[in-house]
Amino acid sequence: MTQGLVVLLASAIAVIAANLYYAQPLITLISASLGMPPEAAGLVVTLTQMGYGMGVLFIVPLGDIVETRRLLLSAMVLAIFGLMGLAFVTHMVPYFIAAFATGLGTSAVQIIMPYGAHFASNEQRGQVIGSMTSGLMIGIMLSRPVASLISEWLGWHAVFIVAAAMMTIIAIILYRVLPPRHPVNKDLRYGKLLKSMATLFATVTVLRRRAIYQGFLFGAFCLFWTTSPMLLLGPDFHLSQVAVAVFALVGVSGAVSAPYAGKAADRGHSRMATMIAMIGCMLAFLLNFIFAPGSVASLVALVITAIALDAGITANLVLGQRAIFALDAGLRSRLNGLYIATIFIGGASGSALGAWAYAHGGWWLTSWVGFAMPAAALLFFLTERRDGNS
Repeated sequence: MTQGLVVLLASAIAVIAANLYYAQPLITLISASLGMPPEAAGLVVTLTQMGYGMGVLFIVPLGDIVETRRLLLSAMVLAIFGLMGLAFVTHMVPYFIAAFATGLGTSAVQIIMPYGAHFASNEQRGQVIGSMTSGLMIGIMLSRPVASLISEWLGWHAVFIVAAAMMTIIAIILYRVLPPRHPVNKDLRYGKLLKSMATLFATVTVLRRRAIYQGFLFGAFCLFWTTSPMLLLGPDFHLSQVAVAVFALVGVSGAVSAPYAGKAADRGHSRMATMIAMIGCMLAFLLNFIFAPGSVASLVALVITAIALDAGITANLVLGQRAIFALDAGLRSRLNGLYIATIFIGGASGSALGAWAYAHGGWWLTSWVGFAMPAAALLFFLTERRDGNS
């Protein structure tokens, strides 16, 4: 695993992961352009995420029985066709189909993760996973401001044309550079592969615990990024869309925690690093109770919250994947699919809870709900036995 290959994989992950969130700041433009009723506008983003979730559960596990490079490129081609559909459709239903296909193909991100872990030695696996996770978080965080800026200059269709072009370029590079990785379970049937996943989740304690920890933390992260733009655009701050985009860009800096978390895991400090990540996320929300709403100090506190949350959930994601990828190599794709699917449920729950809390209690209640999620993760973590595996 050379440094150049690590950088390539991290860059590919960033480009692919961004597909999930390009539409988020464009919901109003897209729904109006396609004549969607207000109650259907949320499907602009939801169907992409649903496709991703289905891909994580039903495509990613194929990495345990199908040659990885072929599976990865097939998923990327599906995402490229989906993005081109998003760029050129003119009616609501075809848009929804293209959005679902884009999400399904974007699950390629989680095909790359175990692929990179496979070629990394035990001594460098955490650091490699950390670098790839940095790419993941950078892609997620940059997608919203990039989409906002491109749509401002060229219209929302151009966002998906640019995304498809970047995906095509990175797919060609991966095809030419990546070495093949043949699975050890190539004789296992797909039906048995899927059935085994329920057993794995029930019996592999490290997987189950790490998925639940990260589910709570990612829920807090999604809660924050669902509600903070509403706060910043609202009467307390009166910020513009461009200012909110800058705010999101600043939050990207938290992704620098990933390589450090990976190094800590490689050196046997996963338990301490996990506690630090969880406590950091808790303290991030408490900052919002110190200063008067709408003040400059409260805006600074929000920026710190964004960075701390990004750092905490990124670090814990690395620690979790480092732990599960240290298990049986023949199970990595299935374990990763289950891990990400559980996290996805936590994120969706956090977004829903955030919208509910903000509507019923404003930023005060939202911050308390956000605090409670990493607090719950920490309490559950403290019940873990110190067996050195997680």
